[in-house]
Amino acid sequence: MQKVAIIKLGAKGDVIRTLSLLEPLRKKHPEAEINWITKKDVSDLLENHPLINKVYTLPYQGPTEFDYVYNFDIEKEATDLAEKIKASKKFGFGSDSGFPVALNLGAEYYLNTIFDDELKKSNKKTYQEMMSEAAELDYEKSAPKIYLTEDDKGYAERFLSENNLTNKKIIGIHMGASPRWPSKAWHVSEVKDFIKLAKSQGFQVLLFGGPDEIEFHKKLSKELEEQEVIIYHNDPKNTNREFAALVSVCDAMICADSFALHISMALEKQTIGLFFCTSPEEVESYGLLTKVVSPMLPNFFPEKMDQYSEDLVKSIPAEEVIIKIRGVTSI
Repeated sequence: MQKVAIIKLGAKGDVIRTLSLLEPLRKKHPEAEINWITKKDVSDLLENHPLINKVYTLPYQGPTEFDYVYNFDIEKEATDLAEKIKASKKFGFGSDSGFPVALNLGAEYYLNTIFDDELKKSNKKTYQEMMSEAAELDYEKSAPKIYLTEDDKGYAERFLSENNLTNKKIIGIHMGASPRWPSKAWHVSEVKDFIKLAKSQGFQVLLFGGPDEIEFHKKLSKELEEQEVIIYHNDPKNTNREFAALVSVCDAMICADSFALHISMALEKQTIGLFFCTSPEEVESYGLLTKVVSPMLPNFFPEKMDQYSEDLVKSIPAEEVIIKIRGVTSI
């Protein structure tokens, strides 16, 4: 039996969208054992995937020889690992003198977009399309998928019941963003305006966040309660699977270009994606994603992606987003 290793570390959202390559890889290697190497903080979402035979986490202590290695990551940990593992054929990215290099011709284009701002600005290929090229696969727009367990679904059902949300129209909002991209997240004033609009039009609002958003969520909730506007929250200590389970019960999700966006689409949820400083072209829609792009994006992408601008994160009005929500929901 052939053995295939997939290496994808990186941000959790990147790992989720890279799951889209499993179906074409399985077609290419129908009888192979497929092993996925990733970081522990996202591995729970891969554990029960029917197209993955084994999930390994760092520090890697699995087999050191495979028939095929596909490395979809340019992080040093990943490229060093791709060089270290022995394989008859390697695709994607490796390392030369500490710098990422393309292991095959198909991987060169994506690598060039990382280091060439003009190419990145003009690029019209999605991330999934570029990774398919890196793996020398036909691009068929296969969607990433997350498979919830009965325990996961039970967790979400209990949440709905405990909060009297069963059979209600729920809009999920997740505006968290990595400090690396401080202008990815919608400004709080627009978030508040959107919540008030959504509530006035019959929606319930579930605000998603993690440990870093606890104080922000408390402050926001208090300000809204003073205006008699009640919203709901996930547990900031949710596991990835609990987080995904709650996304699955929303009628639609509003997200920045982040982990929640990719979770939402992997669960086949209608998703409104707000793009302030990252490329909307690189995100595959799968017929699920409605992209709302800031008119100021060209002033920041890609050269100023790492800068914060209050005008930028206020540049998508709440009224525009509520129109998009009404367009993808039945209320």
